[in-house]
Amino acid sequence: MANYKEKTVLMDAATARRAVSRMAYEILERNRGTENLAIIGIQTKGVLLARLIAEKIAEIEGVCPQMGSLDITFYRDDLTRLSEHPIVAGNDIAFSIEDKKIILIDDVLYSGRTIRAAMEEIFDMGRPERIELAVLIDRGGRELPIRADYIGRGVPTSRDEYINVAIDDEKIEKVSICGKGEE
Repeated sequence: MANYKEKTVLMDAATARRAVSRMAYEILERNRGTENLAIIGIQTKGVLLARLIAEKIAEIEGVCPQMGSLDITFYRDDLTRLSEHPIVAGNDIAFSIEDKKIILIDDVLYSGRTIRAAMEEIFDMGRPERIELAVLIDRGGRELPIRADYIGRGVPTSRDEYINVAIDDEKIEKVSICGKGEE
């Protein structure tokens, strides 16, 4: 983002890898394995995080859960503010969500509006047994009553800050808090 500068590094690559590993173990423990489990990442960085968690689960259990990606563009409550021609990545969910234990994954949880939009879209596809939320960073600042079930790290931030999840070669390189720089 323009005029924003990195203030603090929250996670380096190794710390992010450990957070992903811990989240995968917590998901398996709470769900008693992979039976009926499906992982859905929210475009764009939530999809990478979902893939990393699914790979770790496969490494631990020897079974990879079903995985998909969700584009919430047309479910956003601020669509008209974004652009006249929004970029749509599309959904890639090649399985029925009926009666599945869905782990919905995004990189950063802030207001809760992205998650609300994702849940609305999922319910338009069917009725899962339940939906749990996993996020790499919970930065507080909720506008809706939504909470994560699995959190890599909780970090309170101000409205003038944002979280940058830097990705390179299909892995998380670092996670930083960024704030407005000097003008």
